[in-house]
Amino acid sequence: MLRRLLPLLALLLAALPAAAQERVLNVFNWSDYIDPYMVQRFTRETGIRVRYDVFDSLESLEGRLSAGRSGYDIIVPTSEPTFARLLRAGALRPLDRAAIPNWRNLDATLMQRVAAIDPENRHGAIYLWGTVGLGIRPDRVRAALGADAPLDSLGLLFNPENAARLARCGIMVMDSPTDVLPSVLRWLGRDPNGHAAEDHRAAEAALMAIRRHVRAIIASSSILDALATGEACVALTYSGDVIQAAARAQEAGRGVEVRYVMPREGAQLWFDMLAIPADAPNPEAAHAFIDFLLRPEVMAAITNHVRYPNAVPASRPLVEEAVRNDPAVFPSAEMLAGTFVAGTPPREAERERTRLWARFKRGR
Repeated sequence: MLRRLLPLLALLLAALPAAAQERVLNVFNWSDYIDPYMVQRFTRETGIRVRYDVFDSLESLEGRLSAGRSGYDIIVPTSEPTFARLLRAGALRPLDRAAIPNWRNLDATLMQRVAAIDPENRHGAIYLWGTVGLGIRPDRVRAALGADAPLDSLGLLFNPENAARLARCGIMVMDSPTDVLPSVLRWLGRDPNGHAAEDHRAAEAALMAIRRHVRAIIASSSILDALATGEACVALTYSGDVIQAAARAQEAGRGVEVRYVMPREGAQLWFDMLAIPADAPNPEAAHAFIDFLLRPEVMAAITNHVRYPNAVPASRPLVEEAVRNDPAVFPSAEMLAGTFVAGTPPREAERERTRLWARFKRGR
């Protein structure tokens, strides 16, 4: 009997190492938001296979997480409002700092900006950050509005007269009330975190005044493509997407110039966080991935690829000079002083914003 069992036992033992090596990390991140080579490098170094899914808006991320048991080990929510809401709902796992030795590489000043919603930074590390502003085709804008066009102002888009004249060359707005409405309120001279009924009415009136001139209200990744190909001449979207579009347009060599503008009225500042869902199936792999991403050379490669700034100061000398010295990527202290961080609206205000946005998309 023992002799007959030995071959079977040998087969089982031979299979154990392969099974043990089949570790999987499930990532849910923004589209076009990592250097794919770094994902491959992580797998080569650790043996952990990565399943990588993408989303195009915070609403999509929250919808997937709200159902529970998402199956993801790493998610990348923006600090306000999504990360804050998930934290309050108990949907995030506290991080084990002992498993993330590269945590020491994070910029303490930037991490302090998000500690207000995550005391002691227990649940998240900053991945990348940026601002919300305007992507423009300067030549098309000047052709439509003249040489004195207000290229650095939100009025370029929200002034109905400007919007009417720019409509032919293409106006686009990203499909995210979370990231658009605070900028509308700021342009109106109101508190970007205003949630009163009169704030909503004012923001809706401003949006409806330009609605018929807006070609598309779409995902930010689609705006990136539209700017790069010249389909749009003005777009309200994320800084890094515009900078990526500018790089792609230059590489195409078709004479399309794209520029990112931080509005002089003040740009919305945001932080995207590396976080682990409370029910993550592979938390050890998630911690290993966060530690890997916080290496200076890895973060430098990601910033070079996606044109968004990171929160690892030691990575800065490793970033390509053209990217490192671009104020659209790494704003100066003076530029950052005029930015604001949008807070999380109360539940009823959030519902009203959702209804407002639906009316804006329908145009009525």
